[in-house]
Amino acid sequence: MTRRSVVAFLLCSAIQPRVDAAPAAGSPAGFEMPRVDSQLQRSLEEVVLRMGLQQAWRDGRLGLSLIDVTDPARPRYAGVNDTVMLYAASLPKIAIVLAGFQRIADGLLSYTPAVQEMFTRLVRFSSNTDASNAIHAIGFDYIANTLTSARYKLYDPLMNGGLWIGKAYGGPNDYWKRDPLHNLSHGATSLQVARFFLLLDRGQLVNAAYSAEIKRILGNPGIHHKFVKGLEMLPGGRQIYRKSGTWRDAHCDAALVEADGKRYIAVALLKDANGAEVLPRLIVHLDSIVAPQRVAGD
Repeated sequence: MTRRSVVAFLLCSAIQPRVDAAPAAGSPAGFEMPRVDSQLQRSLEEVVLRMGLQQAWRDGRLGLSLIDVTDPARPRYAGVNDTVMLYAASLPKIAIVLAGFQRIADGLLSYTPAVQEMFTRLVRFSSNTDASNAIHAIGFDYIANTLTSARYKLYDPLMNGGLWIGKAYGGPNDYWKRDPLHNLSHGATSLQVARFFLLLDRGQLVNAAYSAEIKRILGNPGIHHKFVKGLEMLPGGRQIYRKSGTWRDAHCDAALVEADGKRYIAVALLKDANGAEVLPRLIVHLDSIVAPQRVAGD
């Protein structure tokens, strides 16, 4: 099996291929993705094989990113098809919240209790009504400009795209612009979603105070499926900051997970009719990679 995600990652870095020394290109000023860790990469690929997901890997229907951020000074990264852009349903709603707080910081929107509740509902309960209201309050152009800005580059043509909001969540006529590379209305790559959560963890989304508020909103998930369902089956308890997405055979989840002194970011984008059953098992395996004392069953 080819290591397509790593190859794409290295090609975009414009350096000689070294799997264990490949910072991502296209990062904001002063920000780099962690280097690809060869041991973590092997472990991630073994999980894909053990779970029988190799066909989805080959077909480009699966994108995965895993970052061990237990030691903030030495984060470790691994990815599979991490620059493959897929339809991500409600997962890109995190981009709405980021752009919203950027607009607030720019003095163009007030963070009222109503806005706070709107952001919270669109994340925790994935409210389509609140997502659409927020998009129109912030503006499609402003969201796109935030995602493509030199500061964030969460949608970067040099990295095959990333997070994109080209349609509100209110109905079939609520379109703006599909993404220019893949014609997706709501798209993501696992790499760019992982970058979002890493910037969040470092307090670099807008500023430290707003990063903390975004993290609070992502906490206490209101929908207990996919990653949350899998992690709730494990002993010890975990703090989960997450956003998921579901539409037909598109099943996506992304989370920053904290437990027992371990901290990691996991992102999965899967186009598969059985995705709702796959993702709870997948996160258990990913959790066991970062915390090997836990035994993950399949």
